[in-house]
Amino acid sequence: MLVLSIDTATTDLVTGVVDTESGAVSERIITDTRAHNEQLIPTIQRLLEEKGMGFADLDAIVVGCGPGPFTGLRVGMATASALGDALGIPVHGVCSHDAIAAEHGADRRILVATDARRKEIYWATYAEGVRVEGPGVVKPGEIAVEVEAVVIPGNLVEKLPEALQALPHVAANPRPAGLVAVADLSATPAPLTPLYLRRPDAVPPKPKPRSAALPDISGLSL
Repeated sequence: MLVLSIDTATTDLVTGVVDTESGAVSERIITDTRAHNEQLIPTIQRLLEEKGMGFADLDAIVVGCGPGPFTGLRVGMATASALGDALGIPVHGVCSHDAIAAEHGADRRILVATDARRKEIYWATYAEGVRVEGPGVVKPGEIAVEVEAVVIPGNLVEKLPEALQALPHVAANPRPAGLVAVADLSATPAPLTPLYLRRPDAVPPKPKPRSAALPDISGLSL
């Protein structure tokens, strides 16, 4: 099965194709970008072209549903949903933090945290890869958890309580293999539900013609 994976829950734009039979992973990740809406579809197209594939070769889509900011999640999830509808293939939503934990917390209890802006972090804790708390949103200096390691962007480490700063830590965001690993591809997909965890920074306007904030897939050759 060839699975397209997408995540726009962080400042990274994450796209990949995972072959679930061979385990082969091809990925294109653009780090520290705020232009998910302009870059997502072209990035997916380049990824498929590099593999000598087209959209019609895909069997399923997995998309990270956050936690993350309103605009970023909306771009990734709307694109995944539109592609799934156009191609007639299932779209599975997963918690983006679960995908991170799948690759970094298989043998210990960890805290996974990502930047929530407004001087806050999104967080969840895991024991041997299984989520046991969260996701939630909190000021980094106020988080109180008992873990053995921390997965968090490097610029946020010093904002944590001293006890957590002293633990082993690594910076990581979702990656295609982790996203697919936590998806139940054998199940009927549930409706996509974004994990915003709080009100958006900007209130969306009343319905208008298609916004430039959403990728337009109408001209794609599917």
